[in-house]
Amino acid sequence: MLRTIVYLATVLLTGSFSTMAHSAATLVYIGTQGPTPSMGIASAEFDSDTGTLSAPKLIEQTPDPAFMALNPSGSHLYLCNTGTPGGVSAFAIERSSGALRLLNHKASTGRGPSHIGLDKTGNYVLDANYGGGFVEIHARENDGSLGKRTAFVQHTGRSIHPERQTKPYAHWFGVDPSNRFALAADLGTDRIVIYELNTTDGSLTPHDPPFTSVRAGSGPRHIAWHPNGRYAYVIQELSNEIIVFSWDSSKGALGELQTVPTLPASFKDASTAAEIAVHANGKFLYASNRGHDSIASFAVNPQTGKLTALGHVSSQGKTPRFFAFDPTDRWLIVNNQDSGDIVVFAVDPSSGRLQPQPGTQKLEKPMGIVFAK
Repeated sequence: MLRTIVYLATVLLTGSFSTMAHSAATLVYIGTQGPTPSMGIASAEFDSDTGTLSAPKLIEQTPDPAFMALNPSGSHLYLCNTGTPGGVSAFAIERSSGALRLLNHKASTGRGPSHIGLDKTGNYVLDANYGGGFVEIHARENDGSLGKRTAFVQHTGRSIHPERQTKPYAHWFGVDPSNRFALAADLGTDRIVIYELNTTDGSLTPHDPPFTSVRAGSGPRHIAWHPNGRYAYVIQELSNEIIVFSWDSSKGALGELQTVPTLPASFKDASTAAEIAVHANGKFLYASNRGHDSIASFAVNPQTGKLTALGHVSSQGKTPRFFAFDPTDRWLIVNNQDSGDIVVFAVDPSSGRLQPQPGTQKLEKPMGIVFAK
């Protein structure tokens, strides 16, 4: 619908149906933690034919927005409010204009969640509460609002980092490709916690075994899945590494295969790893480094799941906390949080090489990013 409206508007202005015959404009939502009243959700248009991103404009105020997710049909947007107090928010998307309408907000105790997502059915919204060290699930109502909480699990434990691992810090919570299991990356305890997900009532049951431990001090942050569903990639924030796991969806079992650094060996300054994603073609994986301020690229062996480093490119800004592929997977959009730069990179589908494009857009403290469906 959004593409159709852009197309018709161009026809009316130019009088030519051929001008936009191959237009691929998509609406993009970007969280911004700029000072009030500029804090909230901005929107922009992205042209996947040219790789051009329009200037973002604030369309909805909401406190401390961070990670965002869409339901499978793209009719609703769900958002982490990371402040204190924080919580999760649900918005309806107006198809004709892309406008957002707040449906409801579920407050959380203390500091808010760092990650939000939905199960494959779209019936349940999962979030990882970083400050509280817990995971929870809310049922999704027919109107898209957040309903009753169907699951809540408080994590326990700690690890060796004297400041970052004094208690649990649940950083990512999502389902596996089979939708039978929900996994949580807990930075504070150095564990990947595994739950069995009941898609009838949204409840969680601890799996047996209930977690997989990583090397002490690593700090698991986010999980990305290979398109074939057989491999999971966990980015380690504190140790700046990626751990490659095999995944057995019949047993809910992770098997460690490989650990690779996200930083070049010559870099010795402070840096923390952040985002991770696998390209839809399954051939390449990308990870961001905050401090080195780069995007690391890796080739993926589809038979073994293992990674081979391809190199690094500058993120063209400071602190690349979030990034996302556009719907065509030809472009990678990187949000540099501290410099306020949103940069588009062309993705070479054969080599995996990233090429920064001209026309960087500015937005104060850009955070999560999603493309409308």
